Amino acid sequence: MSDSPRKENTKNKVGSAPAAQITVAEHITTAPHPKTNWYVLYTAARAEKKVESRLLEMGVKVFLPIHRCKRRWSDRIKLVEMPLFKSYVFVQYPEHKLRSLLLIPGVSRIVFYLQRPAVVRENEIQAIKEFLDISRDREIILQGDTVEIISGALESKTGEVLKVDKDVVILRLQELGAKIYVSLLEVNKVSKAK
Repeated sequence: MSDSPRKENTKNKVGSAPAAQITVAEHITTAPHPKTNWYVLYTAARAEKKVESRLLEMGVKVFLPIHRCKRRWSDRIKLVEMPLFKSYVFVQYPEHKLRSLLLIPGVSRIVFYLQRPAVVRENEIQAIKEFLDISRDREIILQGDTVEIISGALESKTGEVLKVDKDVVILRLQELGAKIYVSLLEVNKVSKAK
């Protein structure tokens, strides 16, 4: 074998590095990045969707769990999209760069746990996605909630949820002194502000 090509590659020219160093530098920059964790950002009130779009524009992998639920207006009932966790957005981003996300309008802070940015495991993100698939187009109603019947003979009556089954709820209607079964589609959760 000839030594001449090797000598040409390793010779220093003015302003250039030896070929061996360039190869190492190229290897470092093209090496696969380690898998990043999911972290939680706390947003300003009702800014979750704006923050999500700004993060996506920057190329950040973001997850904003959205749940569709019924909302009643004076003339109609409509399905609306609401964040599952108010003021929270999940990002998959390198930990050492997280602080740079605080410069995005609408991002208030990074959520910490034990003095470190809180890490959300991949299986927890998948569990949230599965929950959203199961509960699609259904309001999340739990035992103990107060709901209003939005259609049928008992429309506008409110009751306490005693039990939630797959498609029905068992309600206690105080004013009638009765327990009734009502379809989940016919009840709307009463907000605490009412």
